[in-house]
Amino acid sequence: MTRIGVIGAGAASAAAVFQLATSGVDAEVTVLEKSGGLCGRAATRRHEALTYDYGANYVKSADDRVVDLLTERLDDEGLVDASEPIYTFDAEGDVSPGRDADDHKWSYEAGLTQIAKRLFGRTDATVHRRTRVETIGHDAEAETWSLVDTDGDRHGPFDVLLANPPAPQTAELLETAEWDSPARERLVDAASDVSYRTIWTAVLHYEFPLDVPYYGLVDTTKEHAVGWISREECKAGHVPDGESLLIVQANHEWSVEHYDDDPDENVDRLADHAADIVGDDRLRDPDWTDNQGWRYALPEDELPTAAREAAEEEGLWVLGDWVGGEARLHTALRNGLETGDRLADRL
Repeated sequence: MTRIGVIGAGAASAAAVFQLATSGVDAEVTVLEKSGGLCGRAATRRHEALTYDYGANYVKSADDRVVDLLTERLDDEGLVDASEPIYTFDAEGDVSPGRDADDHKWSYEAGLTQIAKRLFGRTDATVHRRTRVETIGHDAEAETWSLVDTDGDRHGPFDVLLANPPAPQTAELLETAEWDSPARERLVDAASDVSYRTIWTAVLHYEFPLDVPYYGLVDTTKEHAVGWISREECKAGHVPDGESLLIVQANHEWSVEHYDDDPDENVDRLADHAADIVGDDRLRDPDWTDNQGWRYALPEDELPTAAREAAEEEGLWVLGDWVGGEARLHTALRNGLETGDRLADRL
């Protein structure tokens, strides 16, 4: 039996573990997740009767393997599609049609975290939540890996280690890893070179419906303070009838500038921007709000294949959208499936 340790319960690692399980690999899998939830930036929260995806907004049908995974290989009960189109706006906030609907825009009635829950649920993996990895260890003689969490507990030994955090956090862990190898240095350098866009998100609820023809609005100029607005009421089961819930994501520059500002002030600013863009002054005064900052939201670079392969030769596998080369949920899932395939072949 192969012992596999996994850092992070994101979409990519969930897909990889699922693929290993369905490939018939005899493995014992242990997953350490720093937060209380699953699926990384494909995150869902609930508030009273509301369900909302406040990180990734949806998974689109842009990859055949991912479409097959969601509609055939996994139970598709509760899979919902925001069928309304995506419109655009410019630096002045002027809205216009003009962008394709991005194929299907899928979530679940219970939110996007269902993806990881259903993937892990089809395996025998043990998932430890609220367990943050502090140190990676490697025994060169035994060719095994170990993990120490922030409580001082040791996990392992593992024959294989999968690392799913964003590139900067992966690089930070590897910089202090007890792993003396040129492959470590190469991977640290490569992961450190992957840049990210930061996103600060406001969640705005209203006790009235919005009469607009679109699901989402995207700033194609990347010059407005807001980069994205979407309506969670377009996803069945997320918002009660007659109410509205907006996800308003600031652009990178605004998010970096205001990341450590008072959250309530940030919410007020973004509510004002949303009111101006949508053209409805009622949006300046939401009756309930939430917020979240994503310091490492969208990778803008791809990990070089050679750095990844050198680490894999020694038993450490990195995965995620930053490895797959595109800041999309379907990219993370595809990368996880492909990583699971390669690892299954190796084992």
